[in-house]
Amino acid sequence: MPHQIGRRAVLGSMALAAAAPLLARRAGAASFHGFDPETFDGRMLPAADLQAMVKQAMAHTKPHDDDRYVMGFANLQRDISFCVKVEQGLRANAKAAGIELIVADNHLDGATALNNAESFLERRVDYVFEFQTDANFGAAIMRKMDDAGTKVTAIDIPMPGATFFGANNPRSGFMGGAYLAQAAAAKFGAAKVNGGYLVVGNLPQSGAIPAMRTGGQIAGFLAETGGFPADHIIKIDTKNTLEESFSQMTNVLPRIPVGVPIMITAINDQSVNGMLRAVGQAGRQANAIAVGMGADEAASLASNPDFVASVGYFPERYGNYLVPLALMQLAGLPTPPAVLVHHVMVTKDTLCTFYPDQPCAKVPEIDFKFPSAAFAKHLASLRSDPSLKGFENLIPAS
Repeated sequence: MPHQIGRRAVLGSMALAAAAPLLARRAGAASFHGFDPETFDGRMLPAADLQAMVKQAMAHTKPHDDDRYVMGFANLQRDISFCVKVEQGLRANAKAAGIELIVADNHLDGATALNNAESFLERRVDYVFEFQTDANFGAAIMRKMDDAGTKVTAIDIPMPGATFFGANNPRSGFMGGAYLAQAAAAKFGAAKVNGGYLVVGNLPQSGAIPAMRTGGQIAGFLAETGGFPADHIIKIDTKNTLEESFSQMTNVLPRIPVGVPIMITAINDQSVNGMLRAVGQAGRQANAIAVGMGADEAASLASNPDFVASVGYFPERYGNYLVPLALMQLAGLPTPPAVLVHHVMVTKDTLCTFYPDQPCAKVPEIDFKFPSAAFAKHLASLRSDPSLKGFENLIPAS
């Protein structure tokens, strides 16, 4: 049966989804003071439980500073809304646990990330959370961490030997692309969609794993639009910023005939916002429709009529996982090599359910049907992709 995520189908399970947006893939490991990385519901644990974790971890791994753990968090870039929410969640958990958290800014740059990693090691931190975008620097950073015996969790972009926490890239991308196709057909009519253009904001520098997200967006879109012309798919390099997305979208708009549908998606909401801003500046917003990735730009989703939905990642809850996961490892307990986010569609009509500070707009919603059979074929193609060898844990079973 197709998975339903449209308004009528989602409301029955909305309260559960809002309370527990993060779920891992499998069941199995024993609980660690209320935390099982494979079944955890994503809500922040009480301070008493976090402090009990610290006590057990210290009995196994003595902190370098004798009386407290010091952990490093290298953030992707500290002025991006998604990253701000990840940092806030980490800070809240560290404070409750009695852990000192040192924060650095990688500035979307691999060399800076390497320098930050070296600074953490000079400070003799007990654990590192690494959120860095340049796949070419991941191995160099991990060599230094391994030499120092410092454990690492890599957020969203994998690093060799680090625990992975973050996006289920194949599913989130496929979900967003399929939703975009169905929403575009509802807005423009199915016959006009194939005469339009799909513009996808990529992030090549982050390597093959985030590319599964944007590749999934294209695959999901094509699964719902039989016969869509390959030369009507335009890929741009967003550099993970609104400014670059705006610039690149401005450059490609002259290639798209006036009056045809412009269907937009990207690696994250910030890039989608930049692309939509370029379309609006060109006066072509009447022909635009966009689906984002992250749902962290909730105000834009609420206010921009062309921004119809985003795939929820719930970065504000990342820290609820990351700190217990680190303490579990410091306690010498086994953890999964990868923990993936459970994603849902966040629409204008359901936004306030997930983010109560934002309004819900009573606008027509599509009855979204996730194309399960097509997704299964897409997963099979990923498993046979030689560029993904060694990353099998990041390809979901279904």
